[in-house]
Amino acid sequence: MSIDTCLIQARGLALAALLLVGVAPVQAGEPASVSVPPTVQAEELPYQVLDMDWQDDARQRAVPVRLYLPRQASAEQPVPLVLFSHGMGGSRRGYSYLGRYWASQGYASLHVQHVGSDREIWFGNTFTLLSRLHEAANESEALARVADVRFALDSVLADGELGPLINPQHIVAAGHSYGANTSLLLAGAKVERGGKKLNLREPRIKAAILLSAPPFHGEKDAAGIVGGIEIPTLHITNTEDVIRIPGYYSDAEDRVALFDATGGGQKLLAVFEGGSHNIFTDRKEAGGIFLNPRIKEATQALSLAFLRRLINGDASQLQSWPERFAPLLARFVPDKS
Repeated sequence: MSIDTCLIQARGLALAALLLVGVAPVQAGEPASVSVPPTVQAEELPYQVLDMDWQDDARQRAVPVRLYLPRQASAEQPVPLVLFSHGMGGSRRGYSYLGRYWASQGYASLHVQHVGSDREIWFGNTFTLLSRLHEAANESEALARVADVRFALDSVLADGELGPLINPQHIVAAGHSYGANTSLLLAGAKVERGGKKLNLREPRIKAAILLSAPPFHGEKDAAGIVGGIEIPTLHITNTEDVIRIPGYYSDAEDRVALFDATGGGQKLLAVFEGGSHNIFTDRKEAGGIFLNPRIKEATQALSLAFLRRLINGDASQLQSWPERFAPLLARFVPDKS
């Protein structure tokens, strides 16, 4: 249903799989907190970072999350919420440049960790790595990821302290790579199983931000899957967003084709020149040390402009964004509204 690792047959191709999943193996001893510049105290930031280890008893599955919460949030002025789903092998700690930025601009960001396809797949016996990747990409895990996000949304809204700080009318899904597929399913993408369409749509989600969204593996009719999506979507990719390993190839144009197939008149596409599939992760060298921070800045600005038009009705930043970042752009497709 999403990125395929099943086609990798040899143990020696395990490192090449990193190109597919969009992340690098994390190192043991990874810090549990968001790094703060030495000249800035955590209490001085316009947001706070909260790690919570939730448990979905109904599924007997842990759902760790990290919440970037604007300090301005209050019961009197609850803030919008972005639900973020990581790529294969990621964690709640990833994509922090987005979580920190959105929270600094007044939007809470809840980063959900998917325990069946998270950083733990990189640890253990090297000889069984491909098996772990295979399991992380199977259909049951793809469906479990959708349930993770829904459970996380239920949990944060039901929390006696956090719930009143979140505006339930302004919920947005976001994700990278495998996480983009997760977000598409929550947004209304439908796959057929047993002659029936699976409807995993989460009605509380009003829009989706999709970074490097791959085709749904094994599905040939993209329009039949994503054509029924009705909520606004923002698609972001680059001309070198290529998945290439022996036995599997996905061209950068696959991201564009998925955009073309997606339903709804309110959809936007930004294609940056150059880059890589994993430039949208926290990795600072991905796609080139010169281009990497510039594409991240442009992604922050575009996603914020999309959110402001959606939630605040302010389209000014969205209208000026293409000219502001024109040197980075290979293509920009505004929506029809």
